[in-house]
Amino acid sequence: MKAAVLILAALIISSTGCSTITVNPEGELRRTSIPSYSDRKNFFFWGVAGEHHVNVNQVCTDQQPVQMQTQKTLSDGLLSLVTLGVYWPRHAKVWCE
Repeated sequence: MKAAVLILAALIISSTGCSTITVNPEGELRRTSIPSYSDRKNFFFWGVAGEHHVNVNQVCTDQQPVQMQTQKTLSDGLLSLVTLGVYWPRHAKVWCE
């Protein structure tokens, strides 16, 4: 019984945890300002199904993209937990110069 509770707690914590992947071509410090583009992208079945692309040239038009980021927030994790992983949202963000 105790092992089942520990496994359940580990699953809940891991599925609701936050994660961020940031790509900064110039190697500068991570930007924390409001992004030029931000959108929730929908994935399904623990993130296996669904594919999304963000064209930074369309987002930034006449500007240079200076940072791209994908992020799983606490609310995304909670949605994943409530749906048992069937719905697995993430946020895509782009900063322009």
